[in-house]
Amino acid sequence: MNKKIITELFLAESEAIRALAGRIEESILSAAELCLACDGRIIVVGLGKSGLIGRKISATLASTGTSSFFVHAAEAMHGDLGTITEHDCALMISKSGSTPEVVSLLPPLKRMGVGIISITAEPASILGRASDVVLEIGVTEEAEPTGMIPTTSTAVTLAIGDALAVALMFRRGFTREDFAVFHPAGSIGHRLRRICEVMHTGAAIPVVPRSATVLDGIVAMSSGRLGHVIIAEEGKIFGIFSDGDLRRSLQAHPHEDIVGMKLLELCTCDPVVIYPDTLVEKAVRLMETNKITALPVVEDGQLIGLVHLHDLLENKVV
Repeated sequence: MNKKIITELFLAESEAIRALAGRIEESILSAAELCLACDGRIIVVGLGKSGLIGRKISATLASTGTSSFFVHAAEAMHGDLGTITEHDCALMISKSGSTPEVVSLLPPLKRMGVGIISITAEPASILGRASDVVLEIGVTEEAEPTGMIPTTSTAVTLAIGDALAVALMFRRGFTREDFAVFHPAGSIGHRLRRICEVMHTGAAIPVVPRSATVLDGIVAMSSGRLGHVIIAEEGKIFGIFSDGDLRRSLQAHPHEDIVGMKLLELCTCDPVVIYPDTLVEKAVRLMETNKITALPVVEDGQLIGLVHLHDLLENKVV
């Protein structure tokens, strides 16, 4: 196989997407406003390869705060049309704008008063003329050698769908925190969990009073199995002592019996803390930046938890 064919396909598809810049932004913003004015869902309709791209666009919309689902054009004419209501908006995909199964849905959708956005290469087609907003892909030829298989057109359609989703995210003020709600699983979802979901609380937090000795700290640290002990009284934190601090203390005082020393003399008295509503990924960054493996969790100045790097590993965050 000639590598030049693959290179040319990449260049053709990327150039077709690049050509969208400066040409279609206003249409995408108009489509976004139509979606925002819709009280229902965004129903993505397509057939064949366009339908497969439509499924991805619908999934992207749904995962970024815009209620959406995909309807197969042929299935819609055999009952699935009943899932669409007058409160919805339809995003219809057809390169030619004349796909029979797609255009056959136009009359019933029009009767229901459903807003119609089309993604097509033919604005003057049946679908294009019936649409409230046309998102023209600007692709007349496919990139592969026969010019018949959807390649460039589907790549551009996908890019337009992404642009619409991003425009809606921006208008809705969709944040990383919102994203976490829709993605509770997987590596992304785990990183976007909140500290309160993974921290140790109550009796699981190894705590000793200000009067505690190093020996008291070692005992509490061993029972807690977190490699840290927090010096606190009535919820107020006075310091944190880690197994690393213990090793460094032994090196610094090789000829002293440090187990009887006050823990406050050897601990970190101003520890880095984190709040329960903070995203877990921020805890990872704090640990990396400060070269530590545990963070006390505070709320209104009171100790309420402890999160350890091991917890993040177990939750597949890092």
